[in-house]
Amino acid sequence: MARGDGSGGREKTIVIDTKEASRLFVEHFGALPQWVVRAPGRVNLIGEHTDYNDGFVMPLAIDRAVWIALRPRPDRRVVVRSIDFDDSGEFLLDQLRPSEQRWLEYIKGVAWSLAEDGLALSGWEGIVTGDVPAGAGLSSSAALEVAAARAFAAAAAIPWDAKAMAVRCQRAENRWVGMNCGIMDQMISACGRAGHAVLIDCRSLELSPAPLPDDVSVVVLDTGTRRGLVDSQYNARRADCEAACAALGVKALRDATLQLLDERRASLSETAFRRARHVISENERTVRAAEAMRSGDVDALGLMLGESHRSLRDDYEVSSPALDAIVDAATAHPACLGARMTGAGFGGCAVALVRSVEAADFARRTAARYRDQTGFDAVVHVCRATDGAAVEWTAGDSSH
Repeated sequence: MARGDGSGGREKTIVIDTKEASRLFVEHFGALPQWVVRAPGRVNLIGEHTDYNDGFVMPLAIDRAVWIALRPRPDRRVVVRSIDFDDSGEFLLDQLRPSEQRWLEYIKGVAWSLAEDGLALSGWEGIVTGDVPAGAGLSSSAALEVAAARAFAAAAAIPWDAKAMAVRCQRAENRWVGMNCGIMDQMISACGRAGHAVLIDCRSLELSPAPLPDDVSVVVLDTGTRRGLVDSQYNARRADCEAACAALGVKALRDATLQLLDERRASLSETAFRRARHVISENERTVRAAEAMRSGDVDALGLMLGESHRSLRDDYEVSSPALDAIVDAATAHPACLGARMTGAGFGGCAVALVRSVEAADFARRTAARYRDQTGFDAVVHVCRATDGAAVEWTAGDSSH
């Protein structure tokens, strides 16, 4: 299955599917794998920097994924070859220690987190590959974590509980990798639903699918720029939100209103006030966006994407010149209903809602306009909403 949009935007054609993952496994290990698992990346339609504030997000799992082809080992060793990093690594399940192989730490952290919950793990060896671009804001790290959880579950015959596994993968990233992320990325990678975005209540973990309109396409626009110093900036934004909560007397910004924020404005720094205003208004927008999707009001949905981008740019200050430029280029096209930056920010991707009949023309013209404005080549991908993580093939499956 070739990945590419045929749009004229810069796009590397990558063939990653069950057969390709199996082929790579055979090439490296000399035999067919026992299982091939997949976990998708995601694009967040709306609800940015709200997840770690106990708020609402509305992502969709996309047709870009991390694949692991694997077979069990008789010992308690995990041996992995990463195609994308052109590197190999291994570790013992009984001797989990941090190392300098950053990509391997995501897999090791998942093993640690599953073991923390008393799950009995087994060794395996496998190939990891995928087509989720790293650093683009499409959650390549969460896809790797959830794919690893699927691999461990297959190797040890652990029943798959998608929500519980998402929480364990988040814990791995928080406490093993050291990135203080919210639950959104792992949850949508584990629990995505084909043809839908999913409204996630990040406090209760309630999931509410919202159908994507048949005549509207979700288009990811990769600026070709990558985030710098994002970890420190991300943690600084979390600290700003915590300061706002203390001043407002609430557990999380999920519990605050714009009226309360205005009433307590004098007790907040200007920075904390603007950070809180973004989160509170973004939560309200996200809930309204889900309602608009269910009622088919795509025009209102598009307007909310624009509001979200301006709030992220001006109040949360996580946009970038490249992101602003690609959003401007997207919204200049008549088929675009709305666009905004997506992901942590400071580079990476924007997301646009586009009339499907003009999606190819939108992609070509937006990429050209962006190139004229910035000198950068955009990677454009018209997305399809997919199901969450799954075992795609098991040895003996006649469809392979």
